[in-house]
Amino acid sequence: MVDDHQIVIDGLTALLKDRAEIQIVCTANNGKQMLRLLDQHPIDILLTDLMMPEMSGLQLAVEVKIQHPQVRIIALSMNGEGALVDQMIDQADIAGYLLKQTDVGELVYAIKKVFEGGIYFQEIILSALANHSNLKKEVETIHLTQREKEVINWMEQDYSNKQIADELNIAVRTVETHRKNIFRKTGTNNLLSLVKWAYEHQILRK
Repeated sequence: MVDDHQIVIDGLTALLKDRAEIQIVCTANNGKQMLRLLDQHPIDILLTDLMMPEMSGLQLAVEVKIQHPQVRIIALSMNGEGALVDQMIDQADIAGYLLKQTDVGELVYAIKKVFEGGIYFQEIILSALANHSNLKKEVETIHLTQREKEVINWMEQDYSNKQIADELNIAVRTVETHRKNIFRKTGTNNLLSLVKWAYEHQILRK
């Protein structure tokens, strides 16, 4: 198990230590430390947090898949955003994803299922993943150009057409055209609704 909060490690250890079918082989508070431990301790399943300093859970999972491809990975996180889940599946081929609000029974079930060769993603995670997929398809369908995405970024920062033109080294009239096309493509009619749309569709990131 790896989590940058020791209290989480301690809590999980306390919950799992009496489970005869589960052996906690090693724990770490960061990804780099866990990679070193994996060179010394053979394990079946890595249970990892995602939001960690130095090396994120995604970076760790990618490295584990390269260096220890036999290890199956379950993400345990506070963050259930579909985009992040999609990244973990696409880049690290994870076998499971649960939110930290899960109970110990579901966690143990997920560990067993993944150990037996299956996968386990909570229903709320599957819904977030499906929603992300739909939003991605919607963005692909409307064909926003890279330049239009750049203009949206400057619009979100409340830049005027003249300021955006200066930043992108293009004519003010070109910026005006981009703005019209952006509002038309996204089905929005003011800056507030556009920014909301852009965050929902991962054009802008928090």
